[in-house]
Amino acid sequence: MIDHVSLRVGNVARSKRFYSAALAPLGYALDADYGDDAAGAGGPAHVCFVAASRAQVDAFHKAALAAGGRDNGAPGIRAQYHPNYYGAFVLDPDGNNVEAVIHTA
Repeated sequence: MIDHVSLRVGNVARSKRFYSAALAPLGYALDADYGDDAAGAGGPAHVCFVAASRAQVDAFHKAALAAGGRDNGAPGIRAQYHPNYYGAFVLDPDGNNVEAVIHTA
């Protein structure tokens, strides 16, 4: 259901240590590190939901805009992540970044 979540933190190294230790018993491990760009207390949260198809990503984006969300990235390939990363981004009414993604072609 959830592909990834980004939280704004005040100390990136401390948060990496905390989440790595706290989530290890659940079988989770850090699999992407975007450096200190993730820092900045008080910023919006980010949550990304898994989609079953590109059409579902498109439908998510359309429905979210119709429900009052603001466009934060139209559906499309995000090659900076990997060649098949197809996602769409919207800001919810509180300014949080909500995404839907599929990782297959």
